[in-house]
Amino acid sequence: MSVADAIFAFLVAAAISATLTPLTSRLALRVGAVDEPRDRGLSMRATPLLGGLAIFAGTLVAGLAWLPGTHLWHGVLIAAAVITFIGAVDDRFDLPPAWKLAGQTTAAFIAVRYGVVVHHITLPFVGRLDFPHTGAAITLVGLVGLMNIVNFSDGVDGLAAGVSVIIALTFALIAFDLQRQASGVLAALTAGSALGFLFHNFPPARSFMGDCGSNLLGLLMGCVTVEAAVKTEVVVSFALPLVLLAVPFLDTTFVVLKRLKYRRPIYEADTEHFHHRMARIGFSQRRTVAYLYAWTAMLAGLALALRFVPYSDHHGHLYAVGSLVMVALILVVAAASVYLVYVLEILKFRRLTALRLRRAGGPVSEAEIEAHVAEQLETGEFEAAGDGEARAEGRPDRGAGDAQAGDGGPADAGAARRPGRQALAGE
Repeated sequence: MSVADAIFAFLVAAAISATLTPLTSRLALRVGAVDEPRDRGLSMRATPLLGGLAIFAGTLVAGLAWLPGTHLWHGVLIAAAVITFIGAVDDRFDLPPAWKLAGQTTAAFIAVRYGVVVHHITLPFVGRLDFPHTGAAITLVGLVGLMNIVNFSDGVDGLAAGVSVIIALTFALIAFDLQRQASGVLAALTAGSALGFLFHNFPPARSFMGDCGSNLLGLLMGCVTVEAAVKTEVVVSFALPLVLLAVPFLDTTFVVLKRLKYRRPIYEADTEHFHHRMARIGFSQRRTVAYLYAWTAMLAGLALALRFVPYSDHHGHLYAVGSLVMVALILVVAAASVYLVYVLEILKFRRLTALRLRRAGGPVSEAEIEAHVAEQLETGEFEAAGDGEARAEGRPDRGAGDAQAGDGGPADAGAARRPGRQALAGE
């Protein structure tokens, strides 16, 4: 298999997905699989689900044409078909969380049964760790977890599909360099299927992938992670997926820890995802996905650097120039990450809080401002940027229907998607 095969698989998958998405929208409208605006989401209008069926069609056709006709890859496609079907049923009937988890576990079990199993990993400074008896169980849990991580991120138009394109393309480049050609082709066609759907899903979206799409992408990227990187003997093989998946992983971790902290079920929907937080400070959907795309792309660049920059001989000896380059890249990505998850929100909260308090009651101290910001962040109850400025200046609030960020995207302070969209979260 060659890079040309991966390119053709990418293009065919993208074309099929893009062509069939309007048909899946019509099907969704006919069967009633429609996402209605609700309080906790960011969608402003009813939108058809089942876009994941088009993603699966692109994956299936390209996979049958370019993946090896072996037991393992047939298993991956069968598992993909199972999770797509279960997700589609959930998009129509809103299955209970336990049923969704059972469906995810079934799909993951099929993939593991057909050979997608981590038998060992290689860690820096530790070496090889073998899992002779627990590898299958570890892999199954990892696949289910990644399905939910991607599923949880599918809360704003274009986010899950766009992030999946960036991550899958990066995996494809790394896989071919590691001589894992079949995994590289799977990563490429996964990126193509997601990109084809993204043409209809970029804000303002005309179609949503639904659970059938987000779970499918999570499963495919889980299989790519195992086959393209984790199974190799390369020292950084375990670190590469963690870097690439950092954005959805951090988002899910933050949300789950928040729910555990307040003793809420982890499957209970809330508005604490990164995209919800950005919406609350006044970002439009397009601006939100642009920031998260950029963050993911920076991490993808770091993952590529970890693989391609010659900073060591892979036997514990570091090269000075390469090591300095890697340190600089890590510092840049870390600084950007801190800016996005902390400075971006805290400074804006602080500015708006100071303005509102001073307008309302005269001079206030820095300590009072900090205390009020801390309370807002702790409770999660605060105003969107435009509303905070309007009230602070004595102007009327913006309505949900006319709050725009000036970039053509719909207002993010608005409405919500159907609570059943996300698998374990019930979102």
